[in-house]
Amino acid sequence: MSAMTLTDVAAPAKLNLFLHIVGRRADGYHLLQSVFVLIDWADTLHFERRADGRLQRHDLTAPLPADDLCLRAARALRAASGTSFGADISIDKQVPWGAGMGGGSSDAASTLLALNRLWDLGWSRERLMALGLSLGADVPFFIGGQNAFVEGVGEVLTPLALPRQWLAVVKPAAGIETRAIFASPLLARDNKPDKVAGFLVDAGIQSLLDGYGINVMQPPAESECPEVTKVARVLQERFGNSRMTGSGSAVFARAGTGHQPLASLPSDLPEGWVGRMCRSLEEHPLRGWASD
Repeated sequence: MSAMTLTDVAAPAKLNLFLHIVGRRADGYHLLQSVFVLIDWADTLHFERRADGRLQRHDLTAPLPADDLCLRAARALRAASGTSFGADISIDKQVPWGAGMGGGSSDAASTLLALNRLWDLGWSRERLMALGLSLGADVPFFIGGQNAFVEGVGEVLTPLALPRQWLAVVKPAAGIETRAIFASPLLARDNKPDKVAGFLVDAGIQSLLDGYGINVMQPPAESECPEVTKVARVLQERFGNSRMTGSGSAVFARAGTGHQPLASLPSDLPEGWVGRMCRSLEEHPLRGWASD
C-alpha cells in the first residue's frame, strides 16, 4: 500500500443470532435487540485518492445501483470533513443483496474507515460512527468493529467476546425489501426487552451458541418469500437448526465451534441459491483503522 492507494479492503457481512423488536420511538422507528456477529463472507474494496475531489465507483463484479451506500458514505465524509480530495472506489461485490447480511452497510462502513485513512482526516471511531448512523442503522456496528449486543435502532453497541463458530449460510434467489417486513401484520413488535447485564448472566454466551431467542422478522419474511421457508427446511434437516438473519432472505445454521463444521453444505442447492460455510470473526479486519 502507499499513501495514495488502499487495496484489498475487507467489508465483511454480519448475521443476527437473534432479533427482537421491543418497541417504537416517537418518530416511528422500531427499537430492537439483537446480537450481531461478523462473518468471513465479505466484499473487497480498493481505493485510490484523487486530487480533483471527484468520487467515482467502479463495479468489478455485479453492477450496483447508481447511488449506493458506498458513494453516499464517501460524499458524506467529504462534505463533513471539508477535504478537497476525492477517490476512485472499486468494489468486488460478493455479499448478496436483499439477504439481511448488511452488505451495503458494511461497504459504507469500510468506505468511511478507508477514506478516513486515505484522506489523512484522523477522525475518531466515535465520530465516524455518528456519521455512519445517518447512512443506515447497521453502519455503526461495522465501524465499531466488534461482535455486539445491539440495541436502539442499531446504534447502541455492547461488545461481546464470542468464540469462533461455523455458520452455514444460504440465500435463495429471491431477495426481500425491509419495508415489506415492517409493513407486515405478522411482525411481532412487543418482545420483552433484555437488560444487557441480565442477558449475559441469565442467558449467557453458551445460550447464543445454542440458539437463544428468535428472529421476529422470519414469519413475515416467510409469508412474503416462500423460498425462505424452503431454505430453513433444508438447513434444519442438515444441521438440526436454522434461522433467518435480519429481514432476510438469507438463512443460517449453527454448525459447531470445532476445527471442522459438524456437516457440509448440500452440494445440490437449487439454481439461483448461493451458500457458503462461514466462520465468525473475533473482530472486524479494519478494527485498528480508527482511534477509540
